[in-house]
Amino acid sequence: MQKLKNGMDYKIFWSEEALLNFEDILHYLAFTWSEREINNFKKLLNQRIEFIKQNPYIFPKSPYNPSLRKAVINKQTSVYYKIENQIVYLAYLFVNRKNIDRIK
Repeated sequence: MQKLKNGMDYKIFWSEEALLNFEDILHYLAFTWSEREINNFKKLLNQRIEFIKQNPYIFPKSPYNPSLRKAVINKQTSVYYKIENQIVYLAYLFVNRKNIDRIK
């Protein structure tokens, strides 16, 4: 595992695609689930991003695109990201039931 010197976390950058994915997921949850489930999802996502900030190399490389790493948020959703210098770029928030070919 690599961590920045002096215990600093990596910076997080959301791609436009990841932001759109996040909005789509929240929109779906708003029509399907309660506010509680929406808040639970946001909490899980924030926890996972904080963990990625501290330990970005801990999650495996994607078998579909080795330049990306995959972190599971919950059984329905994963986040794909890449690491460059001290920045973690969130590329996609992916609903696991969708076609993975989109990630390639």
